[in-house]
Amino acid sequence: MESLNQFTQVLGLRRAKHFLRRTSFNFTSEVLDNFSKLTPEEAFNKLTLQQNNKWIEPYDPLPTSAPDGNWTSSTKKPTDFSGQSRKRRIVTSWWWYNAITQNSLKQKLTFFLHTSFTVSKDGGAGTSTHFFDHLRLLEHYAFGNIKALSKKITFDNAMLDYLDNTKNNANNPNENYAREFLELFTILKGPQKGSGDYTNYTELDIQQTAKVFSGIKTQVDRSLIDTDTNLPKGRIVINQHEKNDKTFSDAFNKQIIKGQNTEAGIEQELDDFVEMIFSKEATAISFCRKLYRFFIKSEWNDEVENSIIKPLATELKDGNYEILPIVKKLLISKHFFDVSDSNPSDEIIGSIIKSPLQLISETISFLKLEIPDPVNNSGEFYTFFNFIHSSFLAASGMNLWSPDSVAGYPAHYQEPDFDRHWFSSNTVLARYKMIESLITGRNKVGNNGRIQVSIHLPSFVKDTIKNASDPIELITELSGYLYPEVISEERKNYFAENLLEGFPNYYWTSAWVAYTNGGDDTIVKSRLDSLIIRMVNTPEYQLM
Repeated sequence: MESLNQFTQVLGLRRAKHFLRRTSFNFTSEVLDNFSKLTPEEAFNKLTLQQNNKWIEPYDPLPTSAPDGNWTSSTKKPTDFSGQSRKRRIVTSWWWYNAITQNSLKQKLTFFLHTSFTVSKDGGAGTSTHFFDHLRLLEHYAFGNIKALSKKITFDNAMLDYLDNTKNNANNPNENYAREFLELFTILKGPQKGSGDYTNYTELDIQQTAKVFSGIKTQVDRSLIDTDTNLPKGRIVINQHEKNDKTFSDAFNKQIIKGQNTEAGIEQELDDFVEMIFSKEATAISFCRKLYRFFIKSEWNDEVENSIIKPLATELKDGNYEILPIVKKLLISKHFFDVSDSNPSDEIIGSIIKSPLQLISETISFLKLEIPDPVNNSGEFYTFFNFIHSSFLAASGMNLWSPDSVAGYPAHYQEPDFDRHWFSSNTVLARYKMIESLITGRNKVGNNGRIQVSIHLPSFVKDTIKNASDPIELITELSGYLYPEVISEERKNYFAENLLEGFPNYYWTSAWVAYTNGGDDTIVKSRLDSLIIRMVNTPEYQLM
């Protein structure tokens, strides 16, 4: 029977790989070797230690004559700066760089919150500075309280722009944010019982929700600071707020939220509304289903629903929606490590297709590609990140922090394919050209231009693999790190044929010994390049 009981054994390499891939964007042999000696709880505790961002603040080196520099902390209005699209990309690079240079669950949970409270940075979320504030808001609550975030994000300038609540007035209501808050962000639709009745809420509730949200506007100059988060927030325009009482449907027991006509009163309306939404079991279940799909598996059966998701939802609701205890219980459970049943047809390890973001971040960190310093070498860093952002990720079907729909990325919500959306005839070429680009230092996804960095595989292998002189041992160690499961001897021989090019084993051994003794790296580099391209482009490596 599926169980949330804690798994207490030492992880070992197989489970350490599974755990680290699901919880971090940074994936290195050193961390894997360390985690393989820990229990799940010990590893989880390491990933939730306080870590400071390596890159403190985004920097724009343009215009060359007088760079905008750290424009996100400027006293100028965000709208005074030009190049907003480029600056949003720089903010994205700031987030990614910190995610890939830390072994922390925080960045994975920050991205999870993005999939739950979606904005699209290039789809109407306002200025780059407001987008920066939005990322920091999600990061602030990544180890915190989902219910509190639901209140704060209603005052988030990027969200107010993205879903038009800044245009929502008492005399001219805009229901866009209200609709998505219920349908996509929190309680979600249940089975449709009739016209405008979605079991968990009705069209009437959307109308009343919009009235609660009315008069909450952007504060463009960021002069209002939230005392809880220390982040800029939107403002309340009292004369544009609907001051009458809001009466909700039978779905909420006809609850009445008393209309208010002061800033404090309007904030109390929002508090009362969010408390009403989060008092419902359906809200807790919706978040636990999202967590399950993000961390465990896209689809599940009734046993998982009743034995895993619903008990987690009860704990989430009883714990006032603190996210970290629920994530911990799930990620250190027997169920997560697939040891709570004997059914071989419902495997969890290796059951998710890696997102393009996971694929390239994991590859870069594991193969020890040296990323240019974004502060001291910003030109090369931005060239490299532009390859990641605008070539590889875009061609792989992932506009980072800018999904095409408020519903988010299809992999997280669109039945029946879910994460299989990441791997299609439209995206497969970019996935296969990724490793070639990183090895050659040229954009093989696009125009073959230089990306300013490249991986020197002989150095990586020399530093990482214990017995690299033996072809089979080399492949055994590499595949042991790269793939979710141990590969067969037949598979190892297949890769060895690629490495050896028809020559006997001693051909490789001699070349490797010569290289490690200070010789030329031409042969070993050529053969390792070919081997790693082959190994990374296998079906096994696409899974986690």
